[in-house]
Amino acid sequence: MAHGVAAGQYGVISRAQALRCGIDRLQLRRLLYRGTWVRAYHGVYRVPGIERGTGRGRLLSATAAAQLALGPAAFVSAETAARLWGMQGLPPWDGVVHMTVPGADRRSGVSGITVHTWATDRAEITGRGGVRATSPGRTLRDTVLQVDRATALCLLDSALNRQLVAADALPGLAAANSRRPGATRTRPWWGLADGRAQSPLETRIRLLCADGGLPPDALQYPFYDVRGRLIAVGDLWWEDLRLLVEADGRGPHELPGALLHDRRRQNALQLACPGIRIARFTWADLEHPSYIPGAVRGAAGTHLMPVEPGMQHGAP
Repeated sequence: MAHGVAAGQYGVISRAQALRCGIDRLQLRRLLYRGTWVRAYHGVYRVPGIERGTGRGRLLSATAAAQLALGPAAFVSAETAARLWGMQGLPPWDGVVHMTVPGADRRSGVSGITVHTWATDRAEITGRGGVRATSPGRTLRDTVLQVDRATALCLLDSALNRQLVAADALPGLAAANSRRPGATRTRPWWGLADGRAQSPLETRIRLLCADGGLPPDALQYPFYDVRGRLIAVGDLWWEDLRLLVEADGRGPHELPGALLHDRRRQNALQLACPGIRIARFTWADLEHPSYIPGAVRGAAGTHLMPVEPGMQHGAP
């Protein structure tokens, strides 16, 4: 019976639940001593072999355990809620779970859990993956205040692209944060969001170029051949420069034959659209922030040909 309860909670179970399932204190001590169960937090245990092995499964298991540790009034929030909603752009998960508890709850923090006491309306709390979590809009409100500008914009773009929030809702979300610490610093960021961005890399390239005074004219720009058939969609496009920039996450391009396919695709694009310039930037290029806007600025006088991913620049 206890295994069934744990299975329904992503492989975790509380001490109180175990006792209700008929496991007495002596049995519980034996389970922990033998490693059959593993202590996650005080009074909360993992049952190895039940939790899902995927990254999302581990995240759900950790949030379920944190909720059991903090009690039914607690809910997932901030960065952890953003991960649950599938918003892209955060750094790799470090295992810490962000939870919010009612402001009157003055309990001390629990190792591995960052506890917030933000006042949150009931309408801003919902279910996600079987745990209580903040709604997408409230998640953005909380997380934007906790991260840097580029990461915040990645999350905003991702939430729009995945239709988790509507573009016309962003001004209201920004206004709702007006009295919170950090609101003044973050308010301009909301107006930079663009749901056409399909990856955090695209967002970061766009932001660097905009900061350099060279914002793209279009995102996801379509290209057609003489018969009107769609032959490609470019990530970022500058009309005056006739410049197409592709954000290359490298993953798909490391598959066998992928680079040859890219070459053929780009050759077909240049045949259909004479005079087009093409540049490809990767995550490695972000290590040299001045390089990307510099390359776009230089496109006005230089024809940029496709090059191998990550090999666009020489010395920093």
